[in-house]
Amino acid sequence: MRIAVTGTHGVGKSTLIADFAAAHPAYESVAEPYWLLAQQGLPFADGATIADLEQQLAESCRLISAHANVNNVIFDRCPLDFLAYLEVVSAAEGFEWLPGGRELAQIGRALATLDLVMFTPLTSPDEIAVAIEKPKLRRRVDRRLKTMLGEDDLGLLADGPRVVEVVGTPAQRLALASALVAGG
Repeated sequence: MRIAVTGTHGVGKSTLIADFAAAHPAYESVAEPYWLLAQQGLPFADGATIADLEQQLAESCRLISAHANVNNVIFDRCPLDFLAYLEVVSAAEGFEWLPGGRELAQIGRALATLDLVMFTPLTSPDEIAVAIEKPKLRRRVDRRLKTMLGEDDLGLLADGPRVVEVVGTPAQRLALASALVAGG
């Protein structure tokens, strides 16, 4: 199964992936594009910028597409994450960021190779006990992702992966993820 875990920052995506990989050693875990690009020496600005997010979007598409023929892989983030961040950050800067037709096609192809997107939404009360930076951005991206995933307003999910919301404690999230994999 080919899985991506999506959600705004600080909702437990990386914890879910680490727990899942430990429980399912046959799965390859692919780190989020930000960390992979940073390891390659790509400098990032302090804070979310359009240029940085565009690079991460392209890298997310590249990573998922490069693993198109690999079974048992779980990705930390997918292109939808970066679309949500790009829309929210550009709106805060006073303009509307829209992907071009070529970008939408690339995103659609990458998403079509996935079997499952596990969405980890913000919850109330917040599951993360520590203060998370940029809380307004976090809430706005969460709202945008909920709309994208629920309404498919960009038309990217019709032929793509199944989308499942994964909530609860880390143990509950892992149990749900494991059940989803076992059920195919």
